[in-house]
Amino acid sequence: MTREFAGGGDPGRSISLLWGSAEPGRRGPKPRYSVAQVVDAAIAVADAEGLQAISVRRIAQELGVSPMSIYTYVPSKAELVGLMFDMVLGETSGAPPTDSWRAALTHIACERWKLSERHPWMLDLALHRPPLGPNLLARHEIALRILDATGLDHLTKDMVIDVLHSFLVGALLEAREAREAERVSGLTDAQWFAMAEPALSAQLDAETFPNILRLRDAWREADKAVVADPMWRFRFGLEVVLDGIDALISARRAGV
Repeated sequence: MTREFAGGGDPGRSISLLWGSAEPGRRGPKPRYSVAQVVDAAIAVADAEGLQAISVRRIAQELGVSPMSIYTYVPSKAELVGLMFDMVLGETSGAPPTDSWRAALTHIACERWKLSERHPWMLDLALHRPPLGPNLLARHEIALRILDATGLDHLTKDMVIDVLHSFLVGALLEAREAREAERVSGLTDAQWFAMAEPALSAQLDAETFPNILRLRDAWREADKAVVADPMWRFRFGLEVVLDGIDALISARRAGV
């Protein structure tokens, strides 16, 4: 499935909608719905059926209005998707009251994990040019503020946040792929590897693949219920990323 750009609409028009300065005009009959209600309806459809189910016609059906009337609220599907993304971001809270940047970023990362579990369609959005709405910017402001005490300059803080976001998206996509593979095949990862291992081991010799064979033995001894669990792997990866950020902060403070 091709990922859809979350910020694919006209930038100026999208920002006006996102910040609430482009509500339907006051002339003529009073609008039946608000932009927020239209977006709520779209989110409900996407939660139930995925992002591919979103269209102007479908949202019109959900609200009991004509497709043309939807265009009085949002000019196109592109702007609608951007509004959906920013609205669900509003479900997350700010950083916890802590002086630890590491604990605060961990909290934000875990909240984003839970948000994507509630709204899986978020993972089908390409966010290279995100919708610059109030919820997105408020959360970015919080993340920048968290890193204030680290002494990193503004651009470096922004890059650090980008690295963390890239890890989050990758981990979330991997977790979704794992669930989908199990659903389609009817096999857990442990069952699939148990079936594949004998055939693969027969192809491997110790001289060419010594590390692969040592890894195989380590997996045989590991608690697969733990190391194959997406949440455990997410937490492990998050700690590695935060360790890297910590090392960067220490290096910058030392003038390296």
